[in-house]
Amino acid sequence: QVQLVESGGGLVPPGGSLRLSCAASGSIISNNAMGWYRQAPGKERELVAVATSGSTTNYADSVRGRFTISREIAQDRVYLQMNSLKPEDTAVYYCYANLRRFGRPLQDYWGQGTQVTVSS
Repeated sequence: QVQLVESGGGLVPPGGSLRLSCAASGSIISNNAMGWYRQAPGKERELVAVATSGSTTNYADSVRGRFTISREIAQDRVYLQMNSLKPEDTAVYYCYANLRRFGRPLQDYWGQGTQVTVSS
């Protein structure tokens, strides 16, 4: 069983910063990509940022230049540094991983989510 455990969410004023962390565990054979999605109330889940094992990164237009994704590939960890936060960044942030564990094909896994609230 693969588990993705997130941490680092919270309440921050506009213009502030937060750093999200996510660690994957559970008989992982290979890790293709890790990243972050978010879902605001009444909206669909959307991509925030993703980093592949080939060091390619992809960002949503709304966060490019403000957020930075990084990975510790050997430790199956991913981070999201969020700067210049705006109220519209308020959402539940979900860790995502596309990986293969022992005896199973490559597939997507999700964390439980961590709340980020940007408000004064």
